[in-house]
Amino acid sequence: MSWYDLKGKDLISVKDWTKEELDVLLRVANDLKSRHYSGETLNPLENKTFMMLFFNSSTRTRQSFEAGMSQLGGHSQFLAPETMRISLDREPGGGESIKDTTKVMGRYAEGAGVRILEDKVDYYGQGTDIMYEMGKYSEIPIINMASDIYHPCQSMTDVMTMQEKVGDLEGKKIAVTWAHSPWVRSWGSIQSNILTSALYGMDVNLAHPEGYELDQDVLGLTEENAKKSGGSFTVTNDMDEAIEGADIVYPRNWMSPDRYEIGKEKEIEMASQHKDWKYTGEKQKLADPGYLLHCMPVDRGNEVEDEIMDDPELSFVYDQAENRLHLQKALMALTMGGSF
Repeated sequence: MSWYDLKGKDLISVKDWTKEELDVLLRVANDLKSRHYSGETLNPLENKTFMMLFFNSSTRTRQSFEAGMSQLGGHSQFLAPETMRISLDREPGGGESIKDTTKVMGRYAEGAGVRILEDKVDYYGQGTDIMYEMGKYSEIPIINMASDIYHPCQSMTDVMTMQEKVGDLEGKKIAVTWAHSPWVRSWGSIQSNILTSALYGMDVNLAHPEGYELDQDVLGLTEENAKKSGGSFTVTNDMDEAIEGADIVYPRNWMSPDRYEIGKEKEIEMASQHKDWKYTGEKQKLADPGYLLHCMPVDRGNEVEDEIMDDPELSFVYDQAENRLHLQKALMALTMGGSF
């Protein structure tokens, strides 16, 4: 491959990029982070615009993309669908089509990001389907800023952070475990993490109570990635079993597969039956050493105890959050045709 080939390339799932392409992304992200701390000013995206279409709100995604574009010399534009005429309804009269909206965005900007989660769509996978549909019509790169299936910017940030902290990931063990919270979260961050961790040769242990199974297609792809990389992938209903001997622990709540049928209140009721699924000081003793990884926001006291969250030797969380900035800068620079 050529680095030049990444210009105009969509990132909707890590499965759409080769390992070599993802390695380039990480290399540029680390370079940009180094340059940032050296005080170097870079303008590879000067006079370029990145459109951000947020069907769902965010805590850090908008901040990191906007800051990233500013640091690269460009401009980001926040788009709220409720202030536009775009419609996900295919029926006549429902609003402007995805095709028309996407085509025109490409006349105004050099790149676009989309965030659409389960509460804005009618069925699981529709949000991701919409992104692929936009990619089909778009002449500029479409970046997934979180969908109902994937969150590639987060998972590549996870890899960047783990490499930064523990070095080569081959043979390292990560426990990705369901944790109690009434927040009823999406699958995207977790599913992208296991996919990407397995691709980088880690021993991935996925743990959850019965009834919280993830997408079977994603689990199959994770198994394939583990076989190709020399890693491993196991699934268990025992949190302690997953954590035992783990280098890294990623405790995060996610919804059940029945979310669309039973509604949020029933989900909260179900989750309350598993309050013991929490990353505590006692469980950390099972790990080796059990560094904390989390995409945030963290539900303190439910998903993880404060003593681990605030332990500077164990918690990677704030560095991980910062690395979203550097990873996304690299992604935009590469796909939007920046040069240094």
